[in-house]
Amino acid sequence: MSIKIENLTHVYMKNTPFEKKALDDISIEINDGEFVALIGHTGSGKSTLIQHLNGLLKPTSGKIIIDGQDILKRGVKLSDVRKKVGLVFQYPEYQLFEETIEKDIAFGPKNLGLKDEEILKRVKRAMEMVGIDYEEYKDKSPFDLSGGQKRRVAIAGVVAMEPKILILDEPTAGLDPKGRDDILSQIKTLHKDYNMTIILVSHSMEDVAKVSDRIIVMNKATCILDGKPKEIFQNIDQLEQVGLAAPQITYLVRELRARGFEIEKDIFTVEQAKRAILKYLDNTKKASL
Repeated sequence: MSIKIENLTHVYMKNTPFEKKALDDISIEINDGEFVALIGHTGSGKSTLIQHLNGLLKPTSGKIIIDGQDILKRGVKLSDVRKKVGLVFQYPEYQLFEETIEKDIAFGPKNLGLKDEEILKRVKRAMEMVGIDYEEYKDKSPFDLSGGQKRRVAIAGVVAMEPKILILDEPTAGLDPKGRDDILSQIKTLHKDYNMTIILVSHSMEDVAKVSDRIIVMNKATCILDGKPKEIFQNIDQLEQVGLAAPQITYLVRELRARGFEIEKDIFTVEQAKRAILKYLDNTKKASL
């Protein structure tokens, strides 16, 4: 499902002494099935932007078109929009409240007025999609799980609504390295296997480098960069000027190239660096024989 944002502006507390422009004339198009990362430092406008995409916030001006429909038009039911656009807030495990995992994930589908058979089907599918075994976990309390597992249950609760677009606000925040990797892996699987349009909001360059196909960089309420990861991470100086950085591996590669290692410059993940360095060493060994 596609998203088209046209000249979107949002001003908090307009016409008061506390007036602040959070979004400034933003225009973006996201195609059906894309995996887009939205990055920027705190206060850049990321969270404000995503809250417009399912009608939680109303813009000061501009248009938001989801799947060809202007969601701000009179007569459009935001409840219908929210069935299509699932939003997972930061630390979503704090919103878990039911006594069992099954009941928690079923809460959203029940509010859609679905029959019990369809609800059960969606719960099982959602748990499978986030890597949680239904039979093993359905009767457990969500509060007995690890942080990463709680996060997956919370994501499953949104996935069970079967949105066409999934937006995740800092889904790995506060998790240990294994928990981060598990969540990113499941999100990537959702995108690959179910062709969801996914928007991932993150501060972590390492995270977005691993999973995204496209990166949009925000600063001071505007979009300053938009492109593939290898294009974005070539702009290290510009990223640093706005309080961001490239993945750590990119700095390593730049230093290796400065010291004479003939490896590709557009490397931004550990796996890419590993392959490039091994290839370089292999070629050097063959040349010396």
